[in-house]
Amino acid sequence: MDIFLLTLAAGVSIVFSLLAVCHALLMKRDPRSALGWIVVSVTLPLLGPLLYWIMGINRIHRRARKWQQSGRRIAGRDAFQVFPQNAPAPLPADTFPLRELRALSDLVVSSPLITGNRVTPLHNGEQAYPAMLQAIDDARCSVHLSTYIFDGDSTGRRFVAALRSAADRGVEVRVLVDGLGEKYSSPTARKLLNGSSVQVSRFLPLRQGGYLNLRNHRKILVTDGGTAFTGGMNIGGRHMVAPAETRFPVADLHFRVDGPVVADLQRVFLEDWHFATGVLLDDERYFPPQREAGTSLVRVVADGPDKEFRKLNWIIMGALSCAGSRVRIMTPYFIPDRALISALATTAMRGIDVTILLPAVNNLPLVHWATRSYLWELLQCGIRIFYQPPPFAHTKLFLVDGLWSLIGSANLDPRSLRLNFELNLEIYDREMTGALEREFMETLACSREVSLDEMDARPLPEKIRDGAAKLLSPYL
Repeated sequence: MDIFLLTLAAGVSIVFSLLAVCHALLMKRDPRSALGWIVVSVTLPLLGPLLYWIMGINRIHRRARKWQQSGRRIAGRDAFQVFPQNAPAPLPADTFPLRELRALSDLVVSSPLITGNRVTPLHNGEQAYPAMLQAIDDARCSVHLSTYIFDGDSTGRRFVAALRSAADRGVEVRVLVDGLGEKYSSPTARKLLNGSSVQVSRFLPLRQGGYLNLRNHRKILVTDGGTAFTGGMNIGGRHMVAPAETRFPVADLHFRVDGPVVADLQRVFLEDWHFATGVLLDDERYFPPQREAGTSLVRVVADGPDKEFRKLNWIIMGALSCAGSRVRIMTPYFIPDRALISALATTAMRGIDVTILLPAVNNLPLVHWATRSYLWELLQCGIRIFYQPPPFAHTKLFLVDGLWSLIGSANLDPRSLRLNFELNLEIYDREMTGALEREFMETLACSREVSLDEMDARPLPEKIRDGAAKLLSPYL
């Protein structure tokens, strides 16, 4: 009997190992990852295949694609019958060197590049929140707000009061908060809005499966379908810097958007609202005619694991390959994959000035440690890296040649580029990009440059700690 049970156990173990090996061979695109999981599955009977089943199979993209195929997630302008069809705009002469980047974006993004827009930078909560609250107060038809975090502090309560007031005067007010992001605050905005006429929904509440990934990291406010705000800023007192409302203030840039491209921002919100509630809001009052408000060419880039292409990743790679003189990058979380490291290194080694600006003090120490483990490789390729002093900078900028900007919610890490739903704006505008680059350089002037000697001089325990954190890079 014992021999029979041992034989049965061995047979089951072999079958499970073979299944794991076959699945890794068929599904893993990276041969190093495939080989690693094959070794684990073969050398650790039962445990190896179990680990592969839990950690090695990428269910994120498959689940997101199933949502789209089932109709739960809709995407594209065709989903809205009354959506205005703005014709793609030609590049102005001064941005013509980036025509290949534009051609790439045209292929991977369904939204066209639209002219006639004005994008206005707003610094921290001191500038962004009054402008957003004023837009809510001025709304007469609809207010659509989507955010990852909506704190219940004094700043959050000002937004709650404005949203309640708008709903009380007959404005349609809809608020979409990420199901995980709302847990950052107590009381939640949803609780503060209870009893009001504001429609509140959560994006993937944790009770629907406990998703730690597939989060909605987008930040959108659209009022009356004509004025929009987007960027990287959540709602809360943490973004009030001068004077600070918290012990650890967070500096950031947000943007007001006016012009025809606002319709695409409205569409992205309504797509997410349909996913969260099942209600498709397809009415012309949400897409009123837009007048030209400026000269910026802008494209909305809505990315997520349900998309056919990794849009932001490809656009970033394309921007690096098209850069002719300089690349400026500011990001709070910098965990590049091997492809991005190679692209950055190649860009620098062909003579392009690549400068990366990171926060000296990060609110996520594990991310900071993992980032440090990548810096030596970039430094030795000629990339300049700087640490900017506190307060913690949450700003995300990607600027190329003083002509092209990528702004929005996405960080340069696997979570933003692979796991979350993000929203960015691609902008072709010398004046706008020049203004952002001047701000970048002003910050750079008061920042500290990181040297290769500094990275090499780290004590051995720090190197080990940073290397261990690097192992978690795909999940940070």
